[in-house]
Amino acid sequence: QAQLVESGGGLVQAGGSLRLSCAASGGTYSMYAMAWFRQAPGKEREFVAVFAPTGNTNYADSVKGRFTISRDVAKNTVTLELSSLIPEDTAVYYCAAGPIGTISPRQYYYWGQGTQVTVSS
Repeated sequence: QAQLVESGGGLVQAGGSLRLSCAASGGTYSMYAMAWFRQAPGKEREFVAVFAPTGNTNYADSVKGRFTISRDVAKNTVTLELSSLIPEDTAVYYCAAGPIGTISPRQYYYWGQGTQVTVSS
């Protein structure tokens, strides 16, 4: 059974950094796009970054230059490095896997349970 488990969230001051990790199990993900989404209270889930099977990456404009996504295909892990954090980055961050590396959450089949990131001002 496919399972994605995120870790690494927490409370950080504005300007700080965090490292989120996602471990995938129960399947082969090498041909899947691995992505990060986030959802703040009262808002829709939004795209953050994706790492496609081709090695291409894509970022939301709001995080470009501050966040970095990486992937270890052999270990079935994907990592999101968050830096220069701002209070607007506060959200639950979700890891997702799907066959197409789009920005739409509807294109992703598997989801983690989420990890909370809180940025204080």
